[in-house]
Amino acid sequence: MFGFKDVIGHEHLIEHLQSAISMGKVSHAYIFDGEKGAGKNFLADIFAATLQCEEKGSEPCGNCTSCKQAEGKNHPDIIRITHEKPNTISVDDIREQLCGDIMIKPYKGPYKIYIVDEAEKLNVQAQNALLKTIEEPPAYAVILLLTTNSESFLPTILSRCVTLHLKPVKDSMVRKYLMEQVKIPDYQADICVAFAQGNIGKARRLALSEEFGQMKEHAIHLVKYIQDMEISELINSMHKITEFKTDISDYLDLLMVWYRDVLLYKATWNPSSIVFSDEIHTLRKMASQSSYEGIETILNALDKAKIRLAANVNFDLTMELLLLTMKEN
Repeated sequence: MFGFKDVIGHEHLIEHLQSAISMGKVSHAYIFDGEKGAGKNFLADIFAATLQCEEKGSEPCGNCTSCKQAEGKNHPDIIRITHEKPNTISVDDIREQLCGDIMIKPYKGPYKIYIVDEAEKLNVQAQNALLKTIEEPPAYAVILLLTTNSESFLPTILSRCVTLHLKPVKDSMVRKYLMEQVKIPDYQADICVAFAQGNIGKARRLALSEEFGQMKEHAIHLVKYIQDMEISELINSMHKITEFKTDISDYLDLLMVWYRDVLLYKATWNPSSIVFSDEIHTLRKMASQSSYEGIETILNALDKAKIRLAANVNFDLTMELLLLTMKEN
């Protein structure tokens, strides 16, 4: 069974939780605030399992009945709040699954723990219903709100919860995890680390994503050969990019990282900080042939393309302008 020892990074947060457990000062309500993939669910599951563990230590023992139930996601006193509407957790969801249930004493554990994932989707009515429970909870209750945006909560909710922010994990730790646990080579790990920006979940997803691999392959082919492409070849590339439309931000980031590598190598001639280290020969050639002004123009065009797409400007037109700028510079 996983425990706090298996969490990558977040040492300050783990120390706080373990200290609260050992000192018997567990709060009735916590907010785990961090971006998607940062590890909120993993930490919440470990915290809940530790609280319910029959050994009463600072880690779940993994052997007792409680730990086995927690690992199997069928512990009767660890309750996950669900919601049918994809973008809203309604007042009915909170009243039926939490407020109406919390006064029933735990079946077997010392605590009754409620995990509310995507808690930023709580509407105002749901938050107000939750607030009444947080203000006067039974002694055995622990409510864990997992969110990507704690600012979406009412000030009265925030004031009654312990907020724990999941900060980005060091790149070196993410890289080590990918190479040792996910078993990918160093050059692939470097690319995933650059994109993940300290987010272990995102780094793992990218490392295991076949689609991301295809996207990277196409992006690298494009930057390598765009200077020599005919108009018909550019049009074919446009059609291929359309296949990545739902992940276009990642595709543009791939191009961004490539041209930053070119710029960095041109300025320093030092390969140690290059992300696409397996393409060093091509990067060296492009750095020698490109001007600083040309690379900056392309990087600016990539920024503009992101802004335009975020503003729902025509996709094909935006990408056409970008590819022409890349070809001309």
